[in-house]
Amino acid sequence: MMFSIKKIFTGLFLLGCITGFVKAQISPPGLGDANTAFWSAFGVKRQLDSLGTKQALSYIAIGRKSSPDNDNPFSRQAIMVLNHEVYHSFAPHQQYSYAISYRRQPKYKSDAPYEKEATEQEFRIYGRYAYTFNLGKRWKLKNTVRQEFRKFFDADFNKAEENFQLRTRLKTQLTYSLSPKNNQKLAISAEGLFSASYLNEPDHGWTPFGYREMRIAAYYMFSIPNSPFTVDIGYMDDLIRDSRSIHKGGVHYLAADLIWNLPFKK
Repeated sequence: MMFSIKKIFTGLFLLGCITGFVKAQISPPGLGDANTAFWSAFGVKRQLDSLGTKQALSYIAIGRKSSPDNDNPFSRQAIMVLNHEVYHSFAPHQQYSYAISYRRQPKYKSDAPYEKEATEQEFRIYGRYAYTFNLGKRWKLKNTVRQEFRKFFDADFNKAEENFQLRTRLKTQLTYSLSPKNNQKLAISAEGLFSASYLNEPDHGWTPFGYREMRIAAYYMFSIPNSPFTVDIGYMDDLIRDSRSIHKGGVHYLAADLIWNLPFKK
């Protein structure tokens, strides 16, 4: 059953690569090898112009994950994220955005009792371009390419093992409008991640550019009645190449986001 669902989502991803914008959820980041994980974010989305073509989304989020020997997604701290992104819908069906992000992520030993051994800090800048196809009255297909630059430090802002990374992400999301009441939507997506890193250790040099991960997700999105808030509740499966978790069907995430929507003000 799980294998069949993955084949369907992978097909949608390939379809999107061959082939009005929907509200984007705050998707979980990769939290490394684990059995299960949990992601939660609180965001503030502001309209930046009276036409509704420019928006800014700022959010704070935390992630937790299981230890290798259990399936408890709240077992240990995995990441803290601060993110700010600006969007511009500059033409019908087309949108670009740019962002800056800070992430703080503990590292754990690979042997029991899996104690924390270090902390990694990351500064990230990225830009993305998206094109949306309207497939009838209720269906939309959104294809996105995102390019990232990631710079890493240890807890004291000294050099980390990985100096920096260039990463390309290709994503397709298919959204179905369930009901205009409370703006209810369902979305499924698939995203492929490709990267190359420049290492400080063990030797200075580049790793080969190549495929690293596939992230498959399903979300239910709705607005809270008589309030400026929207809620996203979802599931993501992170299939990490050459990881231990890949043999168990990937890392299974639960995700929940709350977004405060603010209208444009002069």
